[in-house]
Amino acid sequence: MLTRPSLTLRARLALWAALATALAVGLVAAGLFFAVNSFLFAAQRDRLTSAVGVVQARVESALGRGDDLLAALLGVQGTLAPSDLEAILGADPQTRQLDVRLVTVGGGQVRVLPTPRFPDGIPLNLPPGTYREGDRLVAVRVLAGGRAALTVVSDARALGEAQAAFGRALAWLLPLALGLSLLLGWTVAGRLLAPVRTLEGAAREIGAGGHLRRPVPGAGEGDELARLALTLQETFARLADARDREQDFLRAAAHDLRSPLAALTARVDATLARDRDAGRYRAELREIGTDLTRLSDLANHLLLLARDPAALAWEAVPLRDLAADAVDRARELAPEADVDLIAPQPVNVAGDRVLLGQAIWNLTANAVLHAPGATVTVTVRGDGAGGGVVEVRDDGPGVDAAVLARLGEAFYRPDASRTGGTGGHGLGLALVRRAAELHGGTLKLESAPGAGFTAALHLPARSPTGEVLRSPA
Repeated sequence: MLTRPSLTLRARLALWAALATALAVGLVAAGLFFAVNSFLFAAQRDRLTSAVGVVQARVESALGRGDDLLAALLGVQGTLAPSDLEAILGADPQTRQLDVRLVTVGGGQVRVLPTPRFPDGIPLNLPPGTYREGDRLVAVRVLAGGRAALTVVSDARALGEAQAAFGRALAWLLPLALGLSLLLGWTVAGRLLAPVRTLEGAAREIGAGGHLRRPVPGAGEGDELARLALTLQETFARLADARDREQDFLRAAAHDLRSPLAALTARVDATLARDRDAGRYRAELREIGTDLTRLSDLANHLLLLARDPAALAWEAVPLRDLAADAVDRARELAPEADVDLIAPQPVNVAGDRVLLGQAIWNLTANAVLHAPGATVTVTVRGDGAGGGVVEVRDDGPGVDAAVLARLGEAFYRPDASRTGGTGGHGLGLALVRRAAELHGGTLKLESAPGAGFTAALHLPARSPTGEVLRSPA
């Protein structure tokens, strides 16, 4: 399917500038046209009105007033001839270019007395007023109590000529304005978009070279383009951090997966190398099962760490039930361990039950396995705002500040000071921290050498996006 090539931003800006200019010129021209036309018409109408008053006064003066005027108009006594009307008009420069017509009604007859140049087509029954008839202005006045009408016509071609001249001026002014606005818009848009082209080139080079921490030209707190460049620079830096974390994560995951896989392969090869009795085979299979369990745990931890927030199954999660289950499992894992649960009241929060259950189990198992012989206390309480806190405390040897600062990093394993000789993948606390982030909560770790270790998982009452939650089953 063919797609029509789109205009560049510079061309679109120039076109919009031209359209805006054309619209402005059109509106101004229309306003001027109507204003000038109205002014010229009003001026000619006023001159005609003044001239009509002069002509009416002279006609009445020539024929007399009152009864004499009516008698003259009806032909009872001396009346006017067309030459008399021309003489009346020629007596003053103001009326010299006019044409008049007298119309009288009397005795069942209509008498019309026009000047020789009076134009045809002017109706006889026009009411009093001023009109425009084509290229002429027509004024009608009533004489002799309505028994006669004086019609005066003036040439109004000046109005049409003014309109035509205005149209001609607009015909070349509008294209000229469009061309100038296109040129000006193209030039200004080019100057305005020059930093954008620079930014585009820099972003392309950064993307092609992979140097995500390279400074972006023009980044700062100035205008909109500077802030855009700064946003891109910060985004690239976050992408670089994410890439580094991903690479570290993949390297560590590959290392931790390779070691148990290699051990498992070696154990299987050694078992199959020679015949053994049934008891020895059962022992070897138990060891292989242990290795497989470790691999399964590692895979589950990796999947939970990479879990998409959109895939979480939000519901009301009972923290006391999850903590009780974790304590029971810890007692089965280490029967000699002293693990207690303090949860006087049920506490429900919004969350993913599987992920939170694994997080609480990781905290409990971390205390039991890495502080052997210590007393472990799991406490569940509300936070006073509808949320909940799960706190796991042990009175073991604790860790120093340097180790505490790195706990929660994926695949970080401290030295033997707190491992107690156990293995692990360094993912337990990392998963708990990730679970806290996904639920809008926090994980707080406190410890000091010889002062035990405390991990507090705080969870808000509702999900970060405020979903409607299902009740716990």
